[in-house]
Amino acid sequence: MKVREKNWIRFRMYLVAVFFLVGLGIILARAYQLQVLQKDKLTTMARVGYRDTIKLPPKRGTIYDREGHELAVSIEVDSIYAHPNHVKNKPETARQLSKILSMNRGNILKDLKKKRSFVWIARKISPEKGSQIKALKLAGIGFTKESRRYYPGREIGAHLIGFSGEDNQGLEGLERKYDRLLKGPERTLVQMRDALGRPFFISREVSHGDEMHNLILTIDKDIQYKAQESLKAAVKKTKAKSGQCIVINPETGEVLAMAVVPLFNPNVFKKHRPFQWRNRIITDVYEPGSAVKPFLLAAALDRNIVTPNTKFYCEDGKYRVANHTIHDTKKHDYLSAAEIVAFSSNIGAVKIGKRVGYETFTAYLKKFGFGEKTGIELLGERTGFIRPAKSAKEIDKANIYFGQGMSASSIQLAMAMGAIANGGNLMRPFVVKTITDQRGSVVKENHPTVIRRVIPPKIARKVKRVLERVVIEGTGPEAAISGFRVAGKTGTSQKVDPKTKKYSKKNYVALFVGFVPAEKPKLVIMISVDEPKGDPYGGLVAGPVFREVGGWTLNHLRINPQLRLVKEEPPGLSDVRRQIIEPEPVVSIKVPGQLPDFKGQSMREVLKGGRSLGLEVILEGTGLAIKQAPRPGSPLKKVTKVRIQFSPPM
Repeated sequence: MKVREKNWIRFRMYLVAVFFLVGLGIILARAYQLQVLQKDKLTTMARVGYRDTIKLPPKRGTIYDREGHELAVSIEVDSIYAHPNHVKNKPETARQLSKILSMNRGNILKDLKKKRSFVWIARKISPEKGSQIKALKLAGIGFTKESRRYYPGREIGAHLIGFSGEDNQGLEGLERKYDRLLKGPERTLVQMRDALGRPFFISREVSHGDEMHNLILTIDKDIQYKAQESLKAAVKKTKAKSGQCIVINPETGEVLAMAVVPLFNPNVFKKHRPFQWRNRIITDVYEPGSAVKPFLLAAALDRNIVTPNTKFYCEDGKYRVANHTIHDTKKHDYLSAAEIVAFSSNIGAVKIGKRVGYETFTAYLKKFGFGEKTGIELLGERTGFIRPAKSAKEIDKANIYFGQGMSASSIQLAMAMGAIANGGNLMRPFVVKTITDQRGSVVKENHPTVIRRVIPPKIARKVKRVLERVVIEGTGPEAAISGFRVAGKTGTSQKVDPKTKKYSKKNYVALFVGFVPAEKPKLVIMISVDEPKGDPYGGLVAGPVFREVGGWTLNHLRINPQLRLVKEEPPGLSDVRRQIIEPEPVVSIKVPGQLPDFKGQSMREVLKGGRSLGLEVILEGTGLAIKQAPRPGSPLKKVTKVRIQFSPPM
């Protein structure tokens, strides 16, 4: 290569290097000018374009029932805002908005006249109203998407789930308890100006370090609905103030349903009064009355103080303790310990209690979970009250043996009865089965937890047999479910009159708490009805609710009845009792030689009818029969099996 060519190459390299150095120098100089010399000026200019930020409510995670049905979801809806300075015809704009939004025209006009760059007009409106306003193309009116909480089941599980407020903050129930986990990242609405000085907004997500989670509950939506409907009907029929019903699995402590009446719709919770929001099952306590007698018997049996056959003289219905007289509803002379529970003799309970002793009995009550919180993951749970022995008078000691002078909640009674049902273990109740993140991964999972063993299994079995007698021959025949052995206890508790401070002669709490099937319990159901009019007895008022909810739920869970119990009633039942136990059969038209129509029948009725015709019956789904194959009227000689589809009644 010639020397001239080499010099030319070297010159070009130097020229390029100088070009890059000059460019870098210009960039650094400009950066210095912008960041240092003109810092204040540019900051002022930025503030002109970047006017304001408005916080928007975060989205919330979904709440599901145990089968994956949505109980609480977040949906995107329109919210309307205005730039008052850019609204040309304020009176006309206010008129058109008020007409669509059904809002006061004067209030809207007042907002539009404010000397502000941003005002909310209406938040979280319906899609129909949003579309109508957008079609008007009003100057200075803008839209943004916000997250709104929606409860698809309306009243279903409302007292348990609770609700969230305008800013998507949890206010009641699980929404409040798990507010931090349910909330997603916050968002802000940032106001900017374009090149022509016109304002516009952009939405930005601001992470606060917390991820949105979902809750999967132990609640079954269908069982919850049935419990609410049956309870509502009972409260309406008896003209009562309120009612409660809780359904649990005694083996695990899972809550399958938690119903409270009066009901409320969380989508419009502001239209209801605060007392209607309260989850009375955990927040309200009352004197449980005779519902505590099974626990008195358990204590006496466990201490070998009595046997189920030990006889007590029940004083023909009147018994004097200190300066007070204790009465029985019916006069009894001698009753066994089992009969005292079955026929709910208060005098007999006092005599058993005196053998057990006040301190011993209250210690057993505490072992069964009374006087302390159950540990359920809900806010507002009450502990109830058990009077200490040192401050208990003679009449106080007598009263507690039949459930007066103490207080308990429905959740406590249900879990205590669950301890008898499952063989002696007090379980911790829970309503949240799983917590998941947005990817579906399990963050936390709750498992059955034994708090303590209360009584040995053999004692639990003895008490079970006695509680079956309550339904067969005692105070609770209306709770009987055809095809199943039922065990339980009624309670009719006097309420204290707030004016006289004495027991009321007209206001009662009617109770029934029991389990089914008695031999291997799958359900514990607790029902209380507050201040029913007419007959106040727990067996008459709460017993039928147990029968309806229990029978439907057993069918829903595909727990088959014992056909022997369907065909044969226990010995000693009268015709009247048989009418109470046996539900009115579904009438179906039968034509000789043709397949009958099973529509509307329960699984038990379909099995019974199909097998009586010698057919193989295939069941699909749960609830009542809605479809069958072959069709009704098909010749029986050509049919060997029938397939029936079931669906829960709505």
